Amino acid sequence: MAVIGAPQTTLAVGVAAADGAAAGQPAAALPALIEAGLLAGAYDVDETVQIFYRQRGFQPVWNRPERIHELIAAVEALRDHGLDPSEFEADGLRAEASLSVAALPPERQVERELRLTGTLARLVQQIRFGRVDPRGLYRMWNFSVPEQAFERALRLSGVVDGPSLQAAVEAQAPDLPLYRELRAALQQYRALAALGDWPKVPGGATLRPGERSARVPAVRARLAAEGEGEGDDGLVGSDDPARYDDALARAVMRFQQRAGLAPDAAIGRQTVDALNIGPAQRVDQIRVNLERLRWVAQDMQGDHLLVDITAYHAHLWLGGLPAWSSRVIVGKSARATPALLDSVQHLVFNPKWVVPPTILREDVIPGVVRNPEYLTDHRMRVVDRSGQAVDPALIDWQNARRSGFPYMIVQASGADGSLGRIKFSLANPYSIYLHDTNARSLFRRDMRALSSGCVRLEKPQELALILLDDAARWTPEALEAALAGGKTRSVPVAREIPVLLHYATAGLDEEGRFQFRPDIYDRDAAVLAALNAAPR
Repeated sequence: MAVIGAPQTTLAVGVAAADGAAAGQPAAALPALIEAGLLAGAYDVDETVQIFYRQRGFQPVWNRPERIHELIAAVEALRDHGLDPSEFEADGLRAEASLSVAALPPERQVERELRLTGTLARLVQQIRFGRVDPRGLYRMWNFSVPEQAFERALRLSGVVDGPSLQAAVEAQAPDLPLYRELRAALQQYRALAALGDWPKVPGGATLRPGERSARVPAVRARLAAEGEGEGDDGLVGSDDPARYDDALARAVMRFQQRAGLAPDAAIGRQTVDALNIGPAQRVDQIRVNLERLRWVAQDMQGDHLLVDITAYHAHLWLGGLPAWSSRVIVGKSARATPALLDSVQHLVFNPKWVVPPTILREDVIPGVVRNPEYLTDHRMRVVDRSGQAVDPALIDWQNARRSGFPYMIVQASGADGSLGRIKFSLANPYSIYLHDTNARSLFRRDMRALSSGCVRLEKPQELALILLDDAARWTPEALEAALAGGKTRSVPVAREIPVLLHYATAGLDEEGRFQFRPDIYDRDAAVLAALNAAPR
């Protein structure tokens, strides 16, 4: 790839000129050779590498074997990040390290130099931003893109100029507690996978503490294979192996916490399914989530509101400290909440709800067909595009889905409306936002993928006060009074906080403990396939 605007010479002319200038001193000639090769476009290097060498006056980087060995060590350490060192051809790098630069022909010196730098550039890019481009997987993906070529070149310079190349590469990984926990879990489950798959637990009726079952020994064996019972509760060696005793119940609850399930000690279908996920599958799951975290880590710096979709929880971070958290309800699998980067634009008190097209087509129209009082029961009315009321009795509801529906359905505001009393308007064009809800009992459920895509908040008024950020004007009493008045109004926010709707099947629970989560939207397989695909 040639540098834009650079004079197009041939490599042969450039090398000849450099050789003449160097007067038989190959090391001194190498910068001129690199420059000539890049200007001629004779080497297949990307823009980052070109800019990198221009920034450093085309001075070589790889003139010491020790530095190449550091690069090799950094490549091999990729395995600890869930990435594949084999695509960086460590054997070829070792061969390069064994060569004497001065003994190589000029063109070969340049080729070697650029190959090693290109390897380092790819290495830094993968460990910092991920191997897979999520925009190829998700149509709505809008998180911050990786750095531009000039920024990447500056970062590359910082890596090569540090006292330890390997340490500088390692420092490019996300500096997040979850990333460190994922790496530790990767090491743990790889060690477990090396021992082979663990015993399977047969299905059957839900087992509860105190019961006896021929399946109980299988549960004990499975948990023991993961390390349960090693000096804690005496899990292994019960007097009655078929009895589901208290020690086993405590071990099951610990497992359920690790698996992202309700820790109720009941061994039902979900718990059995989780028990039968083998250690090699858990390794893949961890690798997928390390990659996901690399995609979004730069957007988790500074103040942000994280909606952790699979944990059914939201967390607000201000000044590096937790400022608010809340249970949430997210989209059901058929209407999944997308992964998005957004921000709260304004608050709407006592919002009216304009029914989105999908819900109109799949819920409201069939509901009216089944029950003519559906609109009345849900406090909904039909309006045309100018906002004028339309008599529902004049509409052919039976054929509305086939012939197209030229009207809008609007639900009146109020605490019993679907949006509750506060809506947090976001900027995305997909009608995805945060809001209160009239179905507050749903927050007591453990699995809360229940909405039509938007995110329902258990504690919206607390978040509203933080975003309004005006203690003199917006006290809890003043906010309650504004809501109680029933008037629909938009209020600007004083804090513009990034909102991250993030999907992950491994994370930290409310006490900071590592846990897996069910893949509620079946998204892991596509990420794993892309992560394992041969490099292009």
